[in-house]
Amino acid sequence: MTDGTDWSKLLDTVWQATGETLYQVGWTLLLTAVLGTVIGVLLVVTDKGGMLEAPFGSRAFGKILNVVLQLIVNLGRSIPFLILMIALIPFTRLILGTAFGVTAAIVPLTIAAVPFFSRIVEMSLREVAPGLLEAGSSLGATRWHLVTKVLLPEALPGLILGFTTTAVSVVNYSAIVGTIGGGGLGDVAVRYGYQRYETEYIVVVIIVLVAIVACIQGLGGWMSMRMRRGGTPSARSAAAVPPAQGV
Repeated sequence: MTDGTDWSKLLDTVWQATGETLYQVGWTLLLTAVLGTVIGVLLVVTDKGGMLEAPFGSRAFGKILNVVLQLIVNLGRSIPFLILMIALIPFTRLILGTAFGVTAAIVPLTIAAVPFFSRIVEMSLREVAPGLLEAGSSLGATRWHLVTKVLLPEALPGLILGFTTTAVSVVNYSAIVGTIGGGGLGDVAVRYGYQRYETEYIVVVIIVLVAIVACIQGLGGWMSMRMRRGGTPSARSAAAVPPAQGV
């Protein structure tokens, strides 16, 4: 470490960068939660045997939609983030007017995270027992209610864990974005720790990132465990049914 470190400046710099990182991660996760859930649900319901296998009365349309979504998800998950980030510079500049900066970094972060979370949503929904959907359908539930009242609530514990994993990945990606002018903690590590050889900045940045990830994992694990202990809607309904009386 260098001598005579200005710790006040270091802490101010890292504090500002932490705010930028949380801003990027927060908006990215919000967009990822919405878009990833929608795409994940569509992947399940438009698949063969799904409740929207033939939307608008056309099986061909449902199959094409499912194939296109599968292609988008697979493509998004196949491209390394660093390459994807560079490839999206023209697109980011087109929609925001600039490809660099804290806000601009949200674009590649979101496009990288959505396919990842979409696949997690798909896998979690496929674990829901088909009998629950059949029971809901027999009671006259609409497709919308089957998705919002049965499919998603039953898969919620797994979705929370999957979203936690996604959030940790987004934090890692946000550090990479900082290497090309995206701001945040990654930018501080590069400008001060790498270019100026001020090791103290790297150490503090690592501590902050570890703390952020630990908080995310702890919160996600706690929420998932709470959901599992509380029971899914079907489990709570079954528990509410009184046991049969002997004769």
